[in-house]
Amino acid sequence: MWRSRATSPTLSSLATALTSLSSPATGASRMVGLLSDLPLSAVSGDGFLARDITIQNTAGPEKHQAVALRMNADLVAMYRCAISGYQDTLYAHSFRQFYRECDISGTVDFIFGNAAAVFQACDIITRRPLPGQFTVVTAQSRDSPDQDTGISIHNCSIIPADDMLADFHHNSSDTGKAIRSYLGRPWRAYSRTVVMESWIDGFVDPAGWTQWSAAEDDRKTLYYAEFDNYGPGSGTDSRVAWPGFHVMDYDEAYNFTVSYFITGDEWLASTSFPYEDGI
Repeated sequence: MWRSRATSPTLSSLATALTSLSSPATGASRMVGLLSDLPLSAVSGDGFLARDITIQNTAGPEKHQAVALRMNADLVAMYRCAISGYQDTLYAHSFRQFYRECDISGTVDFIFGNAAAVFQACDIITRRPLPGQFTVVTAQSRDSPDQDTGISIHNCSIIPADDMLADFHHNSSDTGKAIRSYLGRPWRAYSRTVVMESWIDGFVDPAGWTQWSAAEDDRKTLYYAEFDNYGPGSGTDSRVAWPGFHVMDYDEAYNFTVSYFITGDEWLASTSFPYEDGI
């Protein structure tokens, strides 16, 4: 049973690029194969599963916002996939989403939206932006304290692409030339993002997080938090001194696990994809 609906300007190309399989247990659609150099604009079918697929938007940084994948479906999971672009690569729009062992790359706000999304054992790769730009991994858009949404980055690696790494080494002693890189900024006032048990490379600015604009003051209403991260960019002593920034303890961090945050134990086992339910 095919339950997912993918829309794209070049949708006819999908038929030759993908193999679709149906899960006998759940009927959920599965996509297995290679999808290269093709922007897949939206997936809106509940229960969508994808494995070993590359989704790439090749517009380049000069085109600014260029979504590679918009995901607005419930109980969706992607395993060993690559989602590649520059600004606004992955639009995790809404509902419960799970990404396992995926490579997600971009420059500015390249994981954004208001889903309840867990990224686990993923490589989150920051690419070199346009001259004068800084880079930001996340731009979560929770706009009410009553929403149970947010971005949870768990047991991932936040690393620079080769071009970013070269720039970092070349300009690290010159703060005027160095590209500043951040874990996130608030797209909406109640933005919520956590990073836990993850490798954070040294290219990330010691402040860790940044504002959407100087004119907006959502530092009291957002929730940004870290727990037990490691790597040269993981230190929290110089992080932003905002009321909304937290260094979590174990109990607080558990609220953002697969088991609790997206009730993964109720539906992920049927996907056959691996996952860690706790911390």
